[in-house]
Amino acid sequence: MSRVGSKIIELPKNVEVAVQGAQVIVTGPQGRLQRLFDPDFKIVVEDRNVRVERPTDSHQHRATHGLTRALLANMVTGVSQGFTRTLETEGTGYRMDLQGRKLVLQLGYSHPIEFDPPEGITFEVPKGGRAVTISGVDKELVGEIAARIRRQRPPEPYQGKGVHYAGEHIRRKAGKAGKVGKK
Repeated sequence: MSRVGSKIIELPKNVEVAVQGAQVIVTGPQGRLQRLFDPDFKIVVEDRNVRVERPTDSHQHRATHGLTRALLANMVTGVSQGFTRTLETEGTGYRMDLQGRKLVLQLGYSHPIEFDPPEGITFEVPKGGRAVTISGVDKELVGEIAARIRRQRPPEPYQGKGVHYAGEHIRRKAGKAGKVGKK
């Protein structure tokens, strides 16, 4: 029995879940999300609780039971609280700015890199331009946008320059040892 899949999702106030066949629509104060799930699974909404039931104990159904429940729980959390991801820059001259809704990155290249946020994503750059906070209701989309930005200049292991997640530990390497004792 899946331990994650068998857990019940409690709905917060102001969050509504509508199940229409294989499609689930979750509406809350932060926004609205919809997703198609495997039609074999039964999503039951009763008494401000949601649970996912699998039809059989086959390997495929056991493998996706917990995933289905986790995706549904992330939808409920997203429309009630939202998700954020913070990226920071390290390096001389590296900075981030907002021009309207567009994020402009200066990462040591000869040109600035621009990111237009997709629908439902907002960027926030605090004063100083050394970090950006990405927020939205869809956890998958917030993580994907953060990964795309980080991919523009991943942190390098010698000096730690680049774009990294807030709180991420960057494994550092020692530099060259140099020639010792030879003349």
